[in-house]
Amino acid sequence: MKVVTIVGARPQFIKAAMVSRAIVAHNRSGTVPQITEEIIHTGQHYDENMSDIFFQQMHIPEPAVNLNTGSGSHGEMTGRMLEKIEREIVARKPDWVLVYGDTNSTLAGALAAAKLHAPMAHVEAGLRSFNKRMPEEINRILTDHVSSLLFCPTRAAVANLANEGIIRGVYHVGDVMYDAALVFGEIAENVSTILSDLQLVPKKYLLATVHRAENTDDKARLKRILSAFAEASEQIVLPIHPRTHARLDAFNLRSTRRNLMLIDPISFLDMVQLEKNARVILTDSGGVQKEAYFHGVPCVTLRDETEWVETVEAGWNQVVGADPGKIVKAVGEARTGKVIEEYGAGNASEIIIQRILSSQNQENSLN
Repeated sequence: MKVVTIVGARPQFIKAAMVSRAIVAHNRSGTVPQITEEIIHTGQHYDENMSDIFFQQMHIPEPAVNLNTGSGSHGEMTGRMLEKIEREIVARKPDWVLVYGDTNSTLAGALAAAKLHAPMAHVEAGLRSFNKRMPEEINRILTDHVSSLLFCPTRAAVANLANEGIIRGVYHVGDVMYDAALVFGEIAENVSTILSDLQLVPKKYLLATVHRAENTDDKARLKRILSAFAEASEQIVLPIHPRTHARLDAFNLRSTRRNLMLIDPISFLDMVQLEKNARVILTDSGGVQKEAYFHGVPCVTLRDETEWVETVEAGWNQVVGADPGKIVKAVGEARTGKVIEEYGAGNASEIIIQRILSSQNQENSLN
């Protein structure tokens, strides 16, 4: 059985790495059918650190091809990817196409597979922010509506799909990011030197990430977030996303506050180490909200809504938007919460592979 995996952004490499490991484990077990995986890298983002980590340390296949689509407007980028991915699917003739998450790479892969009638599985299906101003929300909705198999990380995601009339091929499998947290957390402890490099004491600093357009492209909103950071009495470490870097300069908002440590983008393993050892994480990233929980760290979300409602319900996450008063209050009140069982037991990737194999066997029996 041949699987083509389509990825293009850093979070997708993390998720795909875990499923690739499950494919390798399946093949080593000698179970038939054996699975051949070919990875198509759209080139949406490129990070040498990610390549080193996943293709060397994780022992997974390097991309069969890099489409080098680069950056651009959403329509321009998605259009270039769609054209190139379509050619790759025609040439490779996969039994299944796998897409991950909610990026332009996800949507382009899903549309190409759907138009070619290639069976397609969406990993991390069913998430909804109910904010259609977010490009990611449009990508999720469209991808889910053309998928053959929909692998949901939570029960809320399953319910979201049911509300949209999607019930066939839907499975609650747990979260592949939890699988990744278990694997990479241990690796980071042995490899990363970021704490000593930055002279940080575990649990004596806050970690922040700010990169979403709704925060970075709105000068007033970004200024309010930075104002809240300035009010904090604790050290804040802020790896600067390129978009944020450009906006800080454009809006003349660079801070000289001693408690705010601005650092260049870091490798994934260094980020994991910073997450694990922070007292509180402040973020507008969906993935980082969950990673905070996985590493047992309270989270303050700098958005007006979240797809990961269970982190809020369990007491790990507070959604505060860009209100300085709410941000400062939330940091002071941040506490650990209850266990969230629906993310699974760290074997979501194995369940995904078994579901794909089962669906393939059913398809073969019908032909």
